[in-house]
Amino acid sequence: QVQLVESGGGLVQAGGSLRLSCAASGRTFNNDAMGWFRQVPGKEREFVAAISWSASTYYGDSVKGRFAISRNNAKNTVYLQMNSLKPEDTAVYYCAARAGYYSESSYPNDYDYWGQGTHVTVFS
Repeated sequence: QVQLVESGGGLVQAGGSLRLSCAASGRTFNNDAMGWFRQVPGKEREFVAAISWSASTYYGDSVKGRFAISRNNAKNTVYLQMNSLKPEDTAVYYCAARAGYYSESSYPNDYDYWGQGTHVTVFS
């Protein structure tokens, strides 16, 4: 059974940092693109960042320069380092895997596996 499990969410003051982790199990994702998305109630899921199998990265405009995505294939884990957090970054953050595709994508429908999400709340 394929599983993606996010962790690292929490409550943080504006300007602070958090590091999210996404641990994959049930298959090897080393050759798959991985992504992070976020969602707030009543809004569509928003693209945050993605990383290809070769570790090229792609970011949403609202997080460029503040967030960094990385992967550790030996641990089958993807990370999202979030710096200079703002209240508008408050959301549920989801990890996703694009099975069988090397290249990253900003479209949720391109991803095959999803985690259950981790809450991030940024207060001012």
